[in-house]
Amino acid sequence: MTKELGCRWHLRNIMAEHDMFATTDLVPHLATRGVHLSREQVYRLVTRTPQRLRLDTFADLCHIFDVGVEDLIEVAVTDEPARKKASGTCAATPPPPVRRTTIRRPQGL
Repeated sequence: MTKELGCRWHLRNIMAEHDMFATTDLVPHLATRGVHLSREQVYRLVTRTPQRLRLDTFADLCHIFDVGVEDLIEVAVTDEPARKKASGTCAATPPPPVRRTTIRRPQGL
């Protein structure tokens, strides 16, 4: 098995160290720097490792919390294979099991 590179996103931990426990606590800090994200976007930014992130936003996060790049994101070697994107061909999934049904008409019709 080959080793895969992955990333560990530490934004939630860094927020907790700064007494920010709700994802919405980050919204005004970003807004003061001109980064206007919806509450849902901030929630995803905090709770998941972002696949795409503007460099300006990344720099703003480092500045807000006074941390370096290496504190916010950690590149790690994992044993799990990276998720592959779907290609033109995909493995066929088995169809759902067939279930016999009986249709009963209401009486009097």
